[in-house]
Amino acid sequence: MESADLKPRPARHGLSRGIYLLPSLFTAGTLVCGYVALLSTLRGDFEYAAKAIGYAIVFDMLDGRIARLTNSSSDFGREFDSLADVISFGVSPAFLAFAWGVRPIEDIVGTQVAQHLREAGWVITFAFVICGAARLARFNIHSARPAQDRRHFVGLPIPGGAGVIAAVVHWAKYPVNDWIYGVVWLIVVGLVAFFMVSRMRYPTFKTVDFRRRRSYMGIILIGIAVYAIWAYSEYALLVIAVVYALYGPAARLASKIRPRPPSANIESSPGAEVPAT
Repeated sequence: MESADLKPRPARHGLSRGIYLLPSLFTAGTLVCGYVALLSTLRGDFEYAAKAIGYAIVFDMLDGRIARLTNSSSDFGREFDSLADVISFGVSPAFLAFAWGVRPIEDIVGTQVAQHLREAGWVITFAFVICGAARLARFNIHSARPAQDRRHFVGLPIPGGAGVIAAVVHWAKYPVNDWIYGVVWLIVVGLVAFFMVSRMRYPTFKTVDFRRRRSYMGIILIGIAVYAIWAYSEYALLVIAVVYALYGPAARLASKIRPRPPSANIESSPGAEVPAT
């Protein structure tokens, strides 16, 4: 007769698979939103494409948070998330940036100006895609290291770069119809691409513990922010996206101009020995 310790315990594979499946479902939602953004851009519904990218950002934030809360992170989930991010936050925003800010100018201005602008648009929007892919590859390498800084990202995260493009399109509504604005738009897209592969640091918000007790003022501020996004999404989302994108350059500039403490003088320190000549 078998003892109680030797009896096989009920398998829990179903629960384990369910926990690991949950963050992957949100990653799939990110990928669906990116695909919807591509289709919407093709039919000229730029605002809907921008909203789809915004929803993809929400799904991307949730899948990482759920994976950490349920302790269900895996190599497959990390790779799946990166591939989904390339589509939703790399290809889709670049396609939207070109179709909204470059392509309409060809029907308005002269042929030669439109040709130069179109060629520049091809290069810069592709640079956005490849910089985003490089940013994801670097993130995967850093995340595999045990001693990583969970408080900061190195370089603008690719969802943040996509958020800038989506927020501008959502705010402006109508496509660009002036070649000067088209040039300015390409400069903005190029700067965002550079921020993604830079060494500037951005906050991750991963260390925020929502289970801790907070002051009622924090709840009030969160409520005001949610209402502002719901009632004035064009302006609120634009401010959030631009402020986050500019956080890295502002922090880098502040660190350059901030006075540093003087280095210790070894000759005047107590007990310092003067080397023999």
